[in-house]
Amino acid sequence: MNAPALLLLIGWFSATPAGLPDPAMTPGALNPAVRQDNIETTICALGWSAATRPPLDYTEALKRQQIAQYGYRDRRLRDYEEDHLVPISLGGAPADARNLWPQPRHPRNHWGAARKDELEFRLHDLVCAHRLALRAAQRAIAGNWIDAYRRFMQ
Repeated sequence: MNAPALLLLIGWFSATPAGLPDPAMTPGALNPAVRQDNIETTICALGWSAATRPPLDYTEALKRQQIAQYGYRDRRLRDYEEDHLVPISLGGAPADARNLWPQPRHPRNHWGAARKDELEFRLHDLVCAHRLALRAAQRAIAGNWIDAYRRFMQ
């Protein structure tokens, strides 16, 4: 096999499925202040996510930079949500760039920002109802949120 064909083959096998962030660029990061034993006063407390959300000027600048890094052809900011891989509502690090990525709002497959938001709300409800451990929810959404959606949204 020649070198260009081998590189293409390697690239095909390592390609990130549509709808998921590139794990090398967006591995996720957790907020060390959030633990299972304090969810009632952190993520389950009314207003937690809003109070810990990073400023819009920070996330917009990061979104612009990451759209270029991800190599998206569409560069319109409105077509992306600067999303937390592990949401703030599940103890994700609010301003850590390793936990943020420009998620397409309307991808060709239907695995866009609105679908992930549905999963985030569901997992948050399960964690705060003590029906799912915080760490399990974090692992599920950070590992492959599409698989987690199929598991928890049925």
